[in-house]
Amino acid sequence: MNALRSTLLLALLALTALAASAQTPAPRTAAPQRSGITDIMRAGPSVAVPAPAARAAAQPAQRAAEYIVALVNSEPITNTQVQKRLQRVLEEAGPRAAGVPRDVLTRDVLEQLISERAQLQLAKEQNIRVDQMAIEQGEQSVARQNELTLTALYQRLSQAGISREEFRNNIRDQLLLTRLRERELESRVRVSEREIDDFLAEQRGGAGAPAEQINIAQVLLPLPENATPAQVAAVQKQAQDIAARARNGEDFAKLAAEFSQAPEARGAGGALGLRAADRYPTLFVEATQNTAVGGVAGPLRSGAGFHVLKLLARERGASAADATITQTQVRHILIRPDDKRTAEQIAAQLAEYKRRVQSGSADFAALARDHSQDTGSARNGGDLGWTVPGSFVPEFEEAMNRLQPGQISDPIVSRFGVHLIQVQGRREAKLDPREARDAARNVLRDRKMEQAYEAWAQEVRHRAYVEMREPPTS
Repeated sequence: MNALRSTLLLALLALTALAASAQTPAPRTAAPQRSGITDIMRAGPSVAVPAPAARAAAQPAQRAAEYIVALVNSEPITNTQVQKRLQRVLEEAGPRAAGVPRDVLTRDVLEQLISERAQLQLAKEQNIRVDQMAIEQGEQSVARQNELTLTALYQRLSQAGISREEFRNNIRDQLLLTRLRERELESRVRVSEREIDDFLAEQRGGAGAPAEQINIAQVLLPLPENATPAQVAAVQKQAQDIAARARNGEDFAKLAAEFSQAPEARGAGGALGLRAADRYPTLFVEATQNTAVGGVAGPLRSGAGFHVLKLLARERGASAADATITQTQVRHILIRPDDKRTAEQIAAQLAEYKRRVQSGSADFAALARDHSQDTGSARNGGDLGWTVPGSFVPEFEEAMNRLQPGQISDPIVSRFGVHLIQVQGRREAKLDPREARDAARNVLRDRKMEQAYEAWAQEVRHRAYVEMREPPTS
């Protein structure tokens, strides 16, 4: 999935609010990115960051109203946790949340917390772990994105009433969720060579036409696992009624807030965000290709359930035939933690390799051939060739993009192990046939990941035992 791609999306969103208040690395498989409240609802465990005064004023009421609202496999979710997440959703959504009933938004926040809790429990069952180095790397990434030092970062967090422990725990949970999703979804998504051929043929057919961007809003009515024909018929009938109401002029955002079970339903009015058409599921693109802006399509049936769509915008971009892309020539050394060496110990070893290369006493390529555990690149001195954006997992790509040609990164941890990265060159160029196939594969994988995530998240949620207690109250 191309776009829900940052492993630290939640933390970055939290810091955005804070600022306002004053193997060869594989293609990315983080969950698809969306805009606005969609990111918030999908991002992970909450770190709400209101202004310090507002937070201080809210604390007594939260303490007085503390109680369990739900149990997920016997693990509690409290009213305070719901209210903290809700506060962050409202702050991030701003005017977009206007008109959405608070009880509807609260219910949706609780459902998202339940889903996330079930996923975190599954990550624990699968023995997925995040080491301290990855958490520290996450802290540094958040600070960089917000142009702060670590010291300034935690001063700002402290002013907002957020402890370092709370923030680090949030980063850890988000990394756990991302790694779980990567592991679970990779096995579900395959892109065939035939699909790549068809995609490229389609692109060539319209090579002279400007690239198109669209914004679609949806109402999603999910179907339970192993739905009976009667259940399918009932949900389909409800979707048809919603589509009819939308076509008759009812406010689509309000319909999404009332009926949709998709994460973007409430504050964003069901909007998925303006992006290239090839970043949307093929089902959505085909259903709206002959729809005028403002028109309604559907209901459509997918693996997730029934969708009612509204085309919010359609724009033309630059010609794909004239487009160039930034390519990076990069090499790396990869060493994986094991029972004998921790990530921190490996990082110290790689830092020593960096010092030796920079002093001229060692050669990067020779060290890669002798020590890298990425067998595919080690024999070539760690060389990964000329690569295009989206080729690597986010941690690797972020570190690579910060380097100038000739520079070497500090050790970087990803789900594959610990890397030492050197950028050898950078250029602007059109894609050659091999690179075009790689880019097409990424686009098609993103589409399939988008669809697979929805179905997978519902499966995890439905497998969990959930006991609802008292409703949340502010």
